[in-house]
Amino acid sequence: MRIVFMGTPDFAVGALEALVEAGHQVAAVVTQPDKPKGRGGKSQITPVKACALEHGLPVFQPERIKAPEAVERLRGYQAQLFVVAAFGQILSQEILEIPQYGCINIHASLLPKYRGAAPIQWAIIEGEKETGVTLMQMDKGLDTGDMLAEARVSIETDETGGSLFDKLSRIGARLLVDTLPAIEAGRIIPRPQNDAQSSYAGMMKKEMGLVDWNKPAAYLERLVRGLNPWPSAYTRLNGKTLKIWATAVEQENICNTPGKVVQVTRDSIKVQTGDGLLCITEVQLEGKKRMEVKAFLLGYPVEENTLLG
Repeated sequence: MRIVFMGTPDFAVGALEALVEAGHQVAAVVTQPDKPKGRGGKSQITPVKACALEHGLPVFQPERIKAPEAVERLRGYQAQLFVVAAFGQILSQEILEIPQYGCINIHASLLPKYRGAAPIQWAIIEGEKETGVTLMQMDKGLDTGDMLAEARVSIETDETGGSLFDKLSRIGARLLVDTLPAIEAGRIIPRPQNDAQSSYAGMMKKEMGLVDWNKPAAYLERLVRGLNPWPSAYTRLNGKTLKIWATAVEQENICNTPGKVVQVTRDSIKVQTGDGLLCITEVQLEGKKRMEVKAFLLGYPVEENTLLG
């Protein structure tokens, strides 16, 4: 099948690789423009662009995908299908109607739940037991199109946003190449989404990682995992930012002061929350390296009764 692929971050790389390996003709790869990064402002290409260049594929990086000149360029590729995976720009109805088989999106949740930009993180934070990938026929709404295929996966008790991101990227790539022959043959029966069962997974922002110690320990443990590696959960310790990378939960309550350090052991800092204790086992103090609490305490002792936040 002749395909235009649209994607930007690491999540989309697996799907592009799978299309190439399966022998599909990738007419072009559309990705976000290069952006300056770091103190030097050096231009950095997207992961999808890097993958495309490795395979010698044409790359198109429009500032506005809906601009008339961009739409005409898309028409010129004469693709049968547009495949979209975390591209980062909204497609117009005009674009959706260009290819013969329309545009399909690789979405990292079991639709209609967790529509939006950050379904992977929110599935962990909200305590879901399973998630997956949905192939969706794109329409003008936000992740509202008919579902073509899905693959399910369990969320492990130690799952992080990063580990689930990698897992769903691999699953989505496999689901895509396994489903394309059926799409081309017309064997897929699209299933409408039930809007009443939908929920929205809004974009992650750095400030969302600030720990509210009034929340239950079980919720905060999931928050830490869901926001790992970005934007990461964090609190304040003696005026400095302390990132929290790994935790465990104890159900007992020792005091009525959320955020209070109630016990410091050899390898953990136990903090009272709104319900239960959050046992912090891996941290990163502002300006320092990420390390286990056991090593952290050797250079930065934390006293009981210290208030975090």
